[in-house]
Parts: sequence; C-alpha cells; structure tokens
Amino acid sequence: MDDKQEANEMWALVELFGHNRVAGKVTEAEMGGGSLIRVDVPAVKDRDALTKYYNVKAIYALTPVDEATCLEMAKSIDAAPISSYSLDREIDRRKRLGSGDAEDESNMPF
Repeated sequence: MDDKQEANEMWALVELFGHNRVAGKVTEAEMGGGSLIRVDVPAVKDRDALTKYYNVKAIYALTPVDEATCLEMAKSIDAAPISSYSLDREIDRRKRLGSGDAEDESNMPF
C-alpha cells in the first residue's frame, strides 16, 4: 500500500453529531460533486457487514484504531442500514395512501 492510499484508508471510530457512533474501515469518497466519508462496518455477531456514507460536516471526531480494536468496538455499536420500525411505518403509510385513506403529511415527523 502506498503512502497516499494508507493516509486515506484507516480503521476508526467515527463520532457524528447527534450522539451517533460507528466503527469500521474509513475511506474518502466523492459522490454528487461532494466529499463524503465511507465507513465499511464489519460483520459482527448476527449482523451483516454494511457500508454507510457521511458528509464530512456531520463528523464530530474521528479516532484511528487498529483493526482488532475496531472489530471489538463494532460489536457494541448497533449500526444498522435502516431500522425495521421506520421501514414498516413507511410501507403502512404507502398502503393507506394507495387505498384512498390519505393522511395529512404536514403532521409527519419526517
């Protein structure tokens, strides 16, 4: 691995505004004309590996760690691509809208 690639790729704990944390292999990414941080969260326990992208402005702190430490940290952090509660709620909402029982979207929390 050359020096440039090594500087742009590390195992780390990423702390985000909103008291969120994620641990994984961090690399730089560009998407939509902007810079993002890509975090590849390893598979741990009964959770599959996943990838998340974050705007660099959403990051409060980035702490480099070794791979073994990162894997241990990932076990205690519940990183999920989407919560089943949010997905079920959206499916139910779309069913109601399709059946003519439209709801007032201005009262929706998101």
